[in-house]
Amino acid sequence: MYYCRFPSPMGEILIAGQESGLSHLVFMEGDGALTVPDDWQRDDERFREARDQVLGYLEGRRHTFSLELAPQGSDFQRAVWAALLRIPYGETRTYGDLARRLGRDKAARAIGAASGANPLPLLIPCHRVVAVDSLGGYSGGQALKKRLLALEEAL
Repeated sequence: MYYCRFPSPMGEILIAGQESGLSHLVFMEGDGALTVPDDWQRDDERFREARDQVLGYLEGRRHTFSLELAPQGSDFQRAVWAALLRIPYGETRTYGDLARRLGRDKAARAIGAASGANPLPLLIPCHRVVAVDSLGGYSGGQALKKRLLALEEAL
């Protein structure tokens, strides 16, 4: 696995992946921080385009990504992540909305769990999913989720 770390307006970010695509994006400050395994190799040049796209998004210059993604998860998780990719920039959906769209009306909690397991936040925009009566959870914390939604003017 290869990785890159870089500063951003939302704190330090780590992105990692292999030839098949990106598999991790981690906000390195707070509870979601990752200890880089010994067998991972740092390669900033490999991730130049990904870093530039992420920074463009966080600086408000970019609304979509054109990167090869290779998240690892169950079939259900990958279906939820695919649904998250269809939420337009600047919009939100509730966990219940996503459950209904996936034909699993009673699965809002499972949708929340799959969203929380998203290994590529930002790139797979799980911050755009909210609870009916609150922001809901986020791997980078609620303060970061609020900042991302404010960036997209989705609050």
